[in-house]
Amino acid sequence: MYHRDQVPVLSPAEVLNKLMEGNRRFAADAPRSADVSASRRTSLVPAQHPLAAILTCSDSRVAPEILFDQGLGDLFVVRVAGNVADNMVLGSLEYAVAHLQVPLLMVLGHDHCGAVTAACAHEGQTNEGAVSHVLNAIQPAIARAASHLQAQGVEAPPSVDAVVLENVVYTMGVVQKNPLIHEAAESGALLVVGAVYGLLSGLVTVVEPRPTADA
Repeated sequence: MYHRDQVPVLSPAEVLNKLMEGNRRFAADAPRSADVSASRRTSLVPAQHPLAAILTCSDSRVAPEILFDQGLGDLFVVRVAGNVADNMVLGSLEYAVAHLQVPLLMVLGHDHCGAVTAACAHEGQTNEGAVSHVLNAIQPAIARAASHLQAQGVEAPPSVDAVVLENVVYTMGVVQKNPLIHEAAESGALLVVGAVYGLLSGLVTVVEPRPTADA
């Protein structure tokens, strides 16, 4: 059961604005000096109070603290190839929401995603090894992207970046179905958003809310 025992310094919308402002600084090659000082480390020893929780890809080019121009202790980050959500990921996000009481939870994908590329290449095939869990988790996003194309009369397979977008939307649906996270969002204490990072531009684009009934 979700219960907020403290009033956040910033509202969910204010936190999102803060992150997007930081991303614009990063993309403009004008980041501030993020606080990673010894005094900051010392202040964080008793407890952490991150601004937001971010579920994103393990890709080495996608580091949220850098992309959003944030310092030590500002973000609670869960990284897994393809930014998919299994029970261990959901458990980590539950901790961020229930115990750290973050006001913002973001699912962050990125273009040219290797995990999505591999999932598209192996669609319909039997995948071996632990990586199969990642590739299989992305299959619903491929089906969603293909369905959108078919509705437009297009029979070609969806592009990787189209699947990246659908994967963010699908994963948001999985996350939002978690009872604790759902309760926090319904109370207004938590905002769940999706976004896609552009490797070349450096910009993060927030995904417009869409139905996620099949998640």
